[in-house]
Amino acid sequence: MTIRERTEQWESEYLSPYAALSRDSRGRDVYEAPCDIRPVYQRDRDRILHCKSFRRLKHKTQVFLTPRGDHYRTRLTHTLEVSQNARTIAKALRLNEDLTEAIALGHDLGHTPFGHAGERALNKLCSQGFAHYRQSVRVVEKLEKGGKGLNLTVEVRDGILNHRTSGHPSTLEGRIVRLSDKIAYINHDIDDAIRGEILEEEDIPRKYREVLGFSTKERLNTMVHDIIAHSLDKPDIRMSEEVERAMQELRSFMFDSVYTNPKAKGEEKKAQNMLEGLFSHYMDHPEDMSEEYREMLEKETDPKEIVVCDYISGMTDQYAIYKFEEYFVPKAWNA
Repeated sequence: MTIRERTEQWESEYLSPYAALSRDSRGRDVYEAPCDIRPVYQRDRDRILHCKSFRRLKHKTQVFLTPRGDHYRTRLTHTLEVSQNARTIAKALRLNEDLTEAIALGHDLGHTPFGHAGERALNKLCSQGFAHYRQSVRVVEKLEKGGKGLNLTVEVRDGILNHRTSGHPSTLEGRIVRLSDKIAYINHDIDDAIRGEILEEEDIPRKYREVLGFSTKERLNTMVHDIIAHSLDKPDIRMSEEVERAMQELRSFMFDSVYTNPKAKGEEKKAQNMLEGLFSHYMDHPEDMSEEYREMLEKETDPKEIVVCDYISGMTDQYAIYKFEEYFVPKAWNA
């Protein structure tokens, strides 16, 4: 018996009857021989962790655009916090921790530079629309590894696609990530907003704090414990009515106080204008894109606007600024 087979046997004996077992996966689009050490979801987790799109998340906006300060979240640290919350819940519920972690680490791979401002810009520019959750699946299916994709399992791709608020993941592990995403960004965005002097702790309505806690740490602890308490040995991932209502209302408070706050979001229009300029430039000059995207155009498997969105959405904040300056900001004369 291989190490992988022993792990799969352990899963079948120990994990919850509602867990997604590795050996029962619906598999990959392209068949691969099993690894002798790692079950399928562990392999998926490793592929995501080592891919280029994952590394670029460290220079993509979470909420605050290119902030001055070392302690604000980026899209990468957000992803890691989602993963940690989700793994804690999955382990407590005896669900598949490898599948949970793979979905969590991959859920934002398709995010644009400048966060949701960049996403809105590309959605407006592309006639077929643009959404980061669909782009994340496109990254792992087609764009990574020079167009070969990562060949991930069906369950991981399903969890990535359905991590959005209106999504319906087919596994409990995917449902954990869907909730953990909200838990992470609500709590760490409050922490960053306090750090950036957009909010003070006392600005948060007391009725939410009385239910969830009087600090970021307390609120995170409350939400995670509430999910575990109300999902243990059940075929669903749920929260208590009181905690879920407080969480959703706190999320609405954050939209009103932070996500649309001119002090925090005053530069977003500039970022959107920048991406509009880049989109127009690459539509007119596709030869300026990197080689792999030019090759995609030559194959004519996707419309040009989709390939241009692929290229721009993969940029980091700083690379987008650099390319915009290259194309649109005049250089000093150097005789």
